[in-house]
Amino acid sequence: MTFMEYQGRTIAWRLLGPEAAPLVVLAHPLGMSQSVWDEVLPTLLSRYRVLTWDLPGHGGSAAASGALTIEALADELLTLVAQTGAERFHFVGTSIGGALGQHLLVHHGERLAAVVLTNTGAVIGTPDNWHVRAKRVRSEGLAAMAAELAPRWFSAATRENEALVEGWRAQLARTNDESYARLCEMLAGFDMRDAFEKRPERDGLYLLGGSDDLSTPPETLTALADCLNEPPLEILPGVGHVPPVEQPYALAQRLMTWLGTRGGNIGLHGVNHDEGLATRKRVLGAEHVERASNNATTLDQPFQQMITRFAWGELWGSQDLSVTQRSLITLAILAVLGRDGELVLHLKTAHRTGVSESELRQVLMHVATYAGVPAANHAFGLARQHGWGDQPASSHPEG
Repeated sequence: MTFMEYQGRTIAWRLLGPEAAPLVVLAHPLGMSQSVWDEVLPTLLSRYRVLTWDLPGHGGSAAASGALTIEALADELLTLVAQTGAERFHFVGTSIGGALGQHLLVHHGERLAAVVLTNTGAVIGTPDNWHVRAKRVRSEGLAAMAAELAPRWFSAATRENEALVEGWRAQLARTNDESYARLCEMLAGFDMRDAFEKRPERDGLYLLGGSDDLSTPPETLTALADCLNEPPLEILPGVGHVPPVEQPYALAQRLMTWLGTRGGNIGLHGVNHDEGLATRKRVLGAEHVERASNNATTLDQPFQQMITRFAWGELWGSQDLSVTQRSLITLAILAVLGRDGELVLHLKTAHRTGVSESELRQVLMHVATYAGVPAANHAFGLARQHGWGDQPASSHPEG
């Protein structure tokens, strides 16, 4: 876990996965913490870089010192995203996290790739109920209310796991009362119905809910779908308010499908230049790509545009393989063919794609076995020249 100072308070956050992988942001529900995503992470990290964080007063984040607004939460998140260097990102949000996702859709839609909103609504609950809860939290405290509130997150089947419910009850009891109350007041005024009027249909938007969700029941998701021009909506049977805790595997598999799906016309018209350029910058680094573009002439400018659309948009932009897998394949092919210029470039950027020294060693040993020792020996030499294998091999005692 990493900590960052933001407007006088500390934010607890995590950034996991290769620098060159597409970024996914995961936003947790009210009263919980970023650890709701722990069982989803292993699957996502096979393809993506993932950012999670704790809301004010939740988990490891410091309490809020002033009023909390949806705009303030969005600014906090975008500040964290800026630390990653990502221009665009996928977003997945549950409950209040889904409310934040709706705000981002309206006000920062150009920053978003795929968006998955779970167990949320254009309106969540009623203003009166949120104000009553905020008042109770301030007078009674979450430690006293947690036994009442925590079980409501889960379906009857999930509640049979008493240890799970007790664990999340303890998490809720540790949440800062005032921050929680202020977020309740924020939700009391949250209403996106007018904001979504006349919004164009958007590709890459998905809704998910639980059949046994007491806080945002299926009809709340259906009403949100109506506001959003009917994006795909799925209701998981036997699930309450927190799919990443109750059915993490099912949610992870859906995220891998939805986040990796491109627009329906890709197969007919290809990837546009901007999409390819974003992937090229993410993998090779913006400085290298800008230098290549600036050095292009009338002779090779069309070539630069072609490889940006095809190699980086169509190929590297596909999520069927991870950036680490693509990097390993590319290194092997370039080593076999002796394309030293491109091989050096990809050796330099392989750290960004998550290639380890042991993986590089195995790739080049495959090159030696199936394509020839001289090619592998030459590639090993180039790798050493460009920062790989800095440590001398350990000596091993005889016997």
